[in-house]
Amino acid sequence: MQDISLEQAVEVLLEQVGPIRGTEQVPLMEALGRTLAEDFSAPFDNPPFDRSPLDGYTFDSRAVASATPQAPARLRIIGEECAGQFFDRSVPRGCAVRIMTGGAIPSGCDCVVRQEDVAAEGDTLSVPLALHHLENYCFAGEDIRRGTMLMRGGTKITAAHLAVLASMGCDRVNVIRPVRIALASTGDELLQPGEPLQPGRIYNSNLYLLAGRLREMGFAPKILGILPDDCAEAARAVQAELDQSDLILTTGGVSVGKKDIMHGVVRQIGRRLFWRVCMKPGAPAIAYTADETLGIALSGNPFAACATFELLVRPVLAKLSGRDELFVRRVQAVLTNGFSKPSPGRRFIRAYYEAGKVRIPEQHASGSLFSAVGCNAFVEIPAGTGPLEPGTKVGVVLL
Repeated sequence: MQDISLEQAVEVLLEQVGPIRGTEQVPLMEALGRTLAEDFSAPFDNPPFDRSPLDGYTFDSRAVASATPQAPARLRIIGEECAGQFFDRSVPRGCAVRIMTGGAIPSGCDCVVRQEDVAAEGDTLSVPLALHHLENYCFAGEDIRRGTMLMRGGTKITAAHLAVLASMGCDRVNVIRPVRIALASTGDELLQPGEPLQPGRIYNSNLYLLAGRLREMGFAPKILGILPDDCAEAARAVQAELDQSDLILTTGGVSVGKKDIMHGVVRQIGRRLFWRVCMKPGAPAIAYTADETLGIALSGNPFAACATFELLVRPVLAKLSGRDELFVRRVQAVLTNGFSKPSPGRRFIRAYYEAGKVRIPEQHASGSLFSAVGCNAFVEIPAGTGPLEPGTKVGVVLL
């Protein structure tokens, strides 16, 4: 299959993958951002007992039913309870227990009076006001009732979810295992940052671009580094990752040059799904399968790699991870500056989008990298479009 539309390419890719079903159990403190693998219901009431919402004294409200400032009720203080303690005997009417915020309300008590509103001298409490039944009283299960469905499987765990799980005594949680992504660049011309710059060679920026984007999205790719321009050796390196990868991503080696090795790699290890997508930049992308693992080989030009990652790879990541927010979003916006080139084919240009307006940077060649800094969108230009004037309404892909 060759020269297919972007939409067809995405459809082909999505047919090859499904949501990850494998699970693993992780400590709760490591579960932030992970996807819950199963429904979670409350195993008990929270709070698990009736408790005091303030510092004060607790007693039977009937003992102070007629209390006034002129004729305060007098109760005998028979104990004290702080949060974390438990007063294990019933409190007779006419008696009181000093209680702190969060303390369990003892049997025989049905209200709490603020410490500031009463006077205590020795073991005698003077209460100058009447209190109602269940006044200043927090019930067991006031926050969460036992059996309440707290989270559905598929929920992305946030800090608030961590707190709720912790309040239920959960120290480990079953989550969907991570999407396993292997990432490499190809090309004998590439150097790793830190190596001396040599004539005719360049530093490998694509690996850092794509690894960074994956990590921004919450993925942890396995970095394979730079594959040499040797078909057999590159094929062995990719083959070795198939059993432990859901997705193989590479950049470079996809065009028609002498050292565009990914065509040969695919022939050796798998089956090609398509080559060439009707878009610019990044048209010569290759998709393939090998041992039920999906591979996507992107262009080696920096912006071409960026564009095809966002438009081809992101939908795959969304489906694998079950995270719909990763699917590409499009809006309409007004172009604040012009674009002087005609677009005989469908084109995507890096851009700055804000509040319904979008601006294209001056430098937008596919080999250019610096002008991508700060860009948060692509302007999408349909095939057969002439130069664009300021004020033109355009389609925008949000990043």
